[in-house]
Amino acid sequence: MRQAQRKRRLRSHARQFHHSVYVVLLSNRALTEVSILRLNPKRDPGKPCVYVGMTGLPVDHRFENHKNGCKAARLVRKYGVRLMPELYAHLNPMPFEAATEMEKDLAGDLRNEGYTVAGGT
Repeated sequence: MRQAQRKRRLRSHARQFHHSVYVVLLSNRALTEVSILRLNPKRDPGKPCVYVGMTGLPVDHRFENHKNGCKAARLVRKYGVRLMPELYAHLNPMPFEAATEMEKDLAGDLRNEGYTVAGGT
């Protein structure tokens, strides 16, 4: 009985930590969007334009949804190239509340590093 209870507790705990933040590389054509340029006045032209988001789905499924127009961010649907796990994989998974904060923090950190950032609000 104790082992069954432990397994249930572990499964319950794992479900609490299924949210993720993610970063999508956007094509350079995204730089034609005035709103992106306005949000990133100190951007480094040598660094890419990215979109930062948060999801409770597997990140690759969320990216597919964006590209297919299902609950899609317009910028990702139009300009999304690929995921950039090197910028977010070490942060995941986490509880919903932590992911909500991490989305904002990650966007701010990337912006401070010179990336042109969309999303992350």
